[in-house]
Amino acid sequence: MAEIMSVLFFHTMRYKISAPRDPSSDRFILSKGHAAPILYAAWAEAGLFPVEDLKNLRKIDSDLEGHPTPRLNFIDVGTGSLGQGLAVAAGMAYVGKYFDQTPYRVYCLVGDGEAAEGSIWEALHFASHYKLDNLVVIFDVNRLGQSEPTSLQHQMDVYDARLKAFGFHSLVVDGHDVSELIKAFDEATTVSGKPTAIIAKTYKGKGFPNIEDKENWHGKALGAEGEKIIKHLQAQMKDPRVSLPVRAPVAEAPRVHLRDVTLSSPPSYEPGQKVATRLAYGHAIKKLADTNMRVIALDGDTKNSTFSDKLRNAYPERYVECFIAEQTLVGVATGAACRQRAIVFASTFAAFFTRTFDQIRMGAISQSDMNLVGSHCGVSIGEDGPSQMGLEDLAMFRAVPTATVFYPSDAVSTERAVELAANTKGICYIRTSRPETAIIYKPDTVFKVGEAKIVRESPQDKVLLIGAGITLHEALAAADVLQKKGISARVMDPFTIKPLDEEAVRKHTKAVGGRVVVVEDHYQAGGLGEAVLSALALTRDALLRQLCVRAVPRSGPPAQLLDLFGISARHIAAAAEELLQL
Repeated sequence: MAEIMSVLFFHTMRYKISAPRDPSSDRFILSKGHAAPILYAAWAEAGLFPVEDLKNLRKIDSDLEGHPTPRLNFIDVGTGSLGQGLAVAAGMAYVGKYFDQTPYRVYCLVGDGEAAEGSIWEALHFASHYKLDNLVVIFDVNRLGQSEPTSLQHQMDVYDARLKAFGFHSLVVDGHDVSELIKAFDEATTVSGKPTAIIAKTYKGKGFPNIEDKENWHGKALGAEGEKIIKHLQAQMKDPRVSLPVRAPVAEAPRVHLRDVTLSSPPSYEPGQKVATRLAYGHAIKKLADTNMRVIALDGDTKNSTFSDKLRNAYPERYVECFIAEQTLVGVATGAACRQRAIVFASTFAAFFTRTFDQIRMGAISQSDMNLVGSHCGVSIGEDGPSQMGLEDLAMFRAVPTATVFYPSDAVSTERAVELAANTKGICYIRTSRPETAIIYKPDTVFKVGEAKIVRESPQDKVLLIGAGITLHEALAAADVLQKKGISARVMDPFTIKPLDEEAVRKHTKAVGGRVVVVEDHYQAGGLGEAVLSALALTRDALLRQLCVRAVPRSGPPAQLLDLFGISARHIAAAAEELLQL
């Protein structure tokens, strides 16, 4: 990659050494993140930090890690889980072309090994479909993978045919010929209406005696031959003192304001009115878009079910259809949110986010601020059956270190969750439901991240019922059943599952004498019940019953499924009565 990086950083790219993440500068994504040392070397050679610092590579007290992360001020996103960088680059390019409308360009270097990942081809399709002529993808075709040669090795004609078929302006070059590379990158700047792919034929270990194009050298140090090889390479340098200037950006990107985003109007629902939280999400993002031109929505061909089409119908230029390619959906969202260029909401069915978990965890490593919205959670979706039921999503997002997990229970709390998410750092996940549920909150109710709501209480309460989304309403119905039997029940809405309001859980558990029933439309592992159990781990004399979906479900009417899997009002009431007898 030496010649490719040299041409990019000292001929082609326009950027600022003083501000590596300046929004006006060209972007570079090293999708094959294991090649991080050469990226660090390029920035050091450009003058961002002393070359001597490269000797700290991979040391515990150095941010020059084994793979790039945004701890470094010249890295936009973490890479190294292969196959992801191109979708991120496509998201950046989309923002540059359609939102910023500024001539910065995006360069993404992809390894031939990671080209086996389907996510690469999803992203290529996205880039071609949206005519991202400000995107250049460089394929480093060095023939060798980690453990053996790649499937295509040096079949450059196959790469070329495939990329042309995907709608790219593709160029096959000798990746070690500087003049060829300069010509190719210059040509890319003249291409209109389609992205460019530069397919570079390279050799691993080029110029290294007894190493070039040999297997079994992936990720290995040179060892005893190191000094000899370095001297050999130095002898080929014409003038090691040459210093090439960095080219400045062509134009300034527009300033954007992404803070203090508010709904254009408060929630306007009547008490007792039934509204699906997924529909309230659609209303909310449209209201946010009313007040901030940088609020955008992405979806994976489910917009008429998640109701992200509410924003699309009002502001079609701020909606991005990613089609049924959820890994690209999250990757593009990560790229679109980079460098604080947009407030991004990406939605699909909760179940389908599970196939994007790698993109989500890399989003956390990338310190990304993006909002993901999963609808159709749990068995309450009904007849569509288990393949469509998100029953693992809470566990997944609770495991993500930078995630805030919202689980609103009515339309009012949903709109406020969306507003809070737009102003919350890190990854936010909002879990919405398909069934219509009654409005239980007043329009002016104030919600906070990590603050639970008590929706029913009295001094005589003997048991605490905790539910969220559809099960909060089942818990309220169970409280009515118990009241008829002379048992008062307190009902809690956690609002956020992460962070959970642990102080409120402990306080109200003690207030009712230590009896708690948690009910959730989710599998047992990693959900609301286990979050509450963790909060009560050091609480004496507390007994908890966890009602959840304990088997792979089936199709059926929502109410029947809630009852069949033990999370309906009658099961909650029965569990409470059993606890009170212990």
